[in-house]
This record gives sequence, structure tokens and C-alpha cells, in this order.
Amino acid sequence: MKGKIVLVPFPFTDLTAAKLRPALVLYEGDKDVIAAFISSKIPDEASKVDVLITKNHSAFKNSGLKVDSVIKLDKIATVLKDLIVGEIGELNEEMRKEVNQKIKKVLEI
Repeated sequence: MKGKIVLVPFPFTDLTAAKLRPALVLYEGDKDVIAAFISSKIPDEASKVDVLITKNHSAFKNSGLKVDSVIKLDKIATVLKDLIVGEIGELNEEMRKEVNQKIKKVLEI
């Protein structure tokens, strides 16, 4: 499931609610996954840990996304596998490499 794009109820950062949205699976455990939030709201200035996936990118076709989007690697959550509504796509090798490079920046201490 790692590298797959799934639909999951993703919590708001203040934990007041959750919204069904696409997320990239970064890690798969026995009962849960760690996933990164995907948004269709692309900021004017992307952060150094954002990964853009646009219609003209080779990875877009297999992503299952409908519009240009941004993978927010600084917005991650652990989610029970049972809450995953379904898989919509996956990233290609080129995009996975970019995610791996940028996730190191997020998690490096």
C-alpha cells in the first residue's frame, strides 16, 4: 500500500473534525498507515516540503487525482486501515523519489 493514494477521513490540525480527502500512504503497519494529506489548494509559494502533482506531470495519470494537487508532507497522520475508503491511484518512481527526498527534510532532527 506504500506509495498508493487513498481516500481517508483526514483530521483537521485542531482535531475538531475530519474531511474525506486523498492522502499518500507513507508507511503501512499491521493495523494502520501513516499518510500525508493531499490538497487541491495549491499555495502561491509552495513550501520546501510540498510535492506538486499537476496534469502535465507524468505521474498525474496514475495518481487518480482529478485536479492539480499538492502533497503536504508536513501534514501527516496515523490512520487505522479500516478507515480507508478506497485506493484511487499511486505515484510513479520519479515522484516517489521526490517524496523520499522531501520527507527526510520534514523528519530530520
